[in-house]
Amino acid sequence: MTDQQWNTLVAAIRGEALRPLPTAFIIDSPWLPNWAGHSILDYFTSDRIFLDDNLKAIEAFPETIFLPGFWSEYGMCTEPSAFGSVSIWGENDFPFAMKVLRSPEEVDRLVKPDPRKHGLLPFVIKRLQHLQPELEKAGHKIRFAVARGPLNVASFLMGTTEFLEAIKTEPERMHQLLTMVTDYLVDWIAYQREQFPSIDGIFLLDDIVGFVGRKDFEHFALPYLQRAYDTNVTVKFFHCDAPVKAAAPMLEAAGINLLNWGVQHTVTELQQWTNRKIALMGNIPPRDVLAEGTPADVARAVREMLAPVEDRTRLIVSCGGGMPPQAPTANIQALIRTVEEETR
Repeated sequence: MTDQQWNTLVAAIRGEALRPLPTAFIIDSPWLPNWAGHSILDYFTSDRIFLDDNLKAIEAFPETIFLPGFWSEYGMCTEPSAFGSVSIWGENDFPFAMKVLRSPEEVDRLVKPDPRKHGLLPFVIKRLQHLQPELEKAGHKIRFAVARGPLNVASFLMGTTEFLEAIKTEPERMHQLLTMVTDYLVDWIAYQREQFPSIDGIFLLDDIVGFVGRKDFEHFALPYLQRAYDTNVTVKFFHCDAPVKAAAPMLEAAGINLLNWGVQHTVTELQQWTNRKIALMGNIPPRDVLAEGTPADVARAVREMLAPVEDRTRLIVSCGGGMPPQAPTANIQALIRTVEEETR
């Protein structure tokens, strides 16, 4: 992300009136390598392909912001791998992390990982260190420490259904698990910031937050998100494309100031539920419109999304979630162009 893009992002979060409205997209392995002409496994295993694919996207869409920017990741396997999760790879499949806990009682045997040594985390850091001179030469800086959120990691370690059941049947052990996972994530975020002083943002992704009600969010998500975001950075970005109605009124208390959500709720609903205190990044349907629609469908969806929004501060137009697989260049260009035309 360039200095200008970073300044635009920060201005949107602060509530400054921006014309035209900015656009931004979360891009990572589900979309980027195939769009750029490579397999997902090649993208993960070649620093050169990783860099070239990111630069290709930046050059193709210079008017937009890509978040978190040069995202060094191994899909859902990154954080669980440090707990000993087996990573499943395919040439062009999304990687998957196998669960490591067969019952809530097995939480007792877990040991907090060291992000400097365990799993895939050192590889994440080394890739960025290897490529940092080239991406900075291209005018970009590493801006975000990135991690899957506490509930997301816990659900990979246990299995999603098993974890959600256990917060009801074994709440103390789930607090034990979430405490360890969060302590580990705090270490991981701190290590990224230590290695890259240009980082001034935290980006957490946790769809499992949308699977719990208000009371369970208050007890099993809020305190752990607060701990993860409790550091002095300017941007505290959160992604959850499951329903967030129950959580939305408490996201500011978690420390979040930028939210990317799914397609279940409108901009005006999120503005109301967050009391307009959080910048919103969304929410054109990613699969049905951005990936599978036509440019005309995308343009119509943008206009329909913006029409009822009277207060357009703290708004960044994007899709409702990350950039979807198979989203074509023409549709992405249509979104960017329509936003510029409608919000000048």
